Order: sequence, then structure tokens, then C-alpha cells
Amino acid sequence: MAEFAAELSNVRLQRGDVVALDGVSLALPSGRTTAILGASGSGKSTLVQLIIGLLSPDQGTVATLGNPLPAENLAEIRKRIGYAIQEVALLPHMNIRENILLPARLSGWSDKDKEVRLKELLQLMQLPGSVLDRYPHELSGGQQQRAGLCRALVLRPELLLLDEPFSGLDTMTRRSIHAQFLEMREKIPISIVLVTHDPEEASRLADFMVVMRGGQLQQFGTVQAVLDQPANDYVRDLCTGLAEDLE
Repeated sequence: MAEFAAELSNVRLQRGDVVALDGVSLALPSGRTTAILGASGSGKSTLVQLIIGLLSPDQGTVATLGNPLPAENLAEIRKRIGYAIQEVALLPHMNIRENILLPARLSGWSDKDKEVRLKELLQLMQLPGSVLDRYPHELSGGQQQRAGLCRALVLRPELLLLDEPFSGLDTMTRRSIHAQFLEMREKIPISIVLVTHDPEEASRLADFMVVMRGGQLQQFGTVQAVLDQPANDYVRDLCTGLAEDLE
């Protein structure tokens, strides 16, 4: 396992007239969950897209799982990364079985291996087997998110990137999936990067916290350190009240 899940050094990226990231340097630890927290337009999703190689910086360097990006073997590196987003992106013309197993099929897995892995994932995400023959529009929002996480995990990735995966869910469903997320973390040795605009979600689910604002890094540290010693007024205002909740 690489020492760091991802490393960014003095990264700058401009998209049109907007500076999406401005001089960002980070080293996200392996085997832990790091939350990237900030308001819309802060650069959170841009960070994730750099880590998976969907974007390249105008300045600075990016390395994922010990590999400098961009890389000639980017397709192989991406097989070691799971990726799930808020919109889930389940393919509407495929049933849930086909959606979950799509990465395994494209990677040439045998039918036996696919079925074994499918059973493991359903158990992990507490999805009933009855959903497998249904289509995405026939599932609840929570079930769709669980299916999306199953697909992101099917290849047993070393790194899981989650871009606001729970933000479209109602409060009760989010709490349920948060609980399953924490159980999953205990069972699977994996590095996780969780993008969120919700400080409570970040503090509940993550070990480390990155706070972004306007494309600039405001603070990075353990969740408790960020809450106990905010670097500036913005971080303090964002995390007001959460430090007491964790004690």
C-alpha cells in the first residue's frame, strides 16, 4: 500500500475564468477516511477529479496511489479506485445486477467470481437479493445509493472516492447509510476520500478533514484537531458546535 492515497503539490487549475484550485498542497493518508469540506464552488469536486485523473493541473503535481498523474497506465490505476457520485449514475437500461457487476465484466471476471463478489456486496450494503432484477428507477433513493456503492467497491479498490454521495437523501435514509458506511470501514481496509458540504457528516464519518474555500486550502488535519483548533474564522464558523458533539 502506498504511504499516501493521494498527494497534491502546489496545484493550480483554472477552468475558464475561474481559478478552481490555487496553490493546493495535500497528502491524504492511506487506510483512513478523509472528508473534503466546503461550500459549492470551493474546489472539492475538482480535487477528486484530479485524483482520479479526469483533470490535469495547470501547475503543480498530482500522484494517486504512488503514481504520478497523468500516467500512461491510467486505466490500470483507475481499476484500483472506486468512484461514486451524488447522481449515482446507474445505467437506466441495465438492471441492478448488471449495473453492479459492470466493472467486473469489463475486467474479464468469470461468472463464478462475479456471483461470489455480488453476494459479498449485497451483504455488506444490506441490500436484499430481490433488487437485482429491478431497474434503477424502481429502487428508492437509499437503495440506489447502496447499489452505486456496491458498483464502486466491486473490484476491491484500494481507494474509494465519494463525491457528495449522500446529499440527495432524506435525513432518516442518510443516517441509515452513514451507519452502514461506518460498518463498511471497519470491515474493509481501504482509503476513502469523501466530498461533502455538511460539517456534521464530515465529523461523523471521517478521520481527517480538509476545509476548502474559493479554491484554496483553509485547513487540513484530524477531525478533532480541526474542530478544536480552527485555522481561521471561516473554519471556526463552519464547524461551530461540532467539537462539543464529538466529546
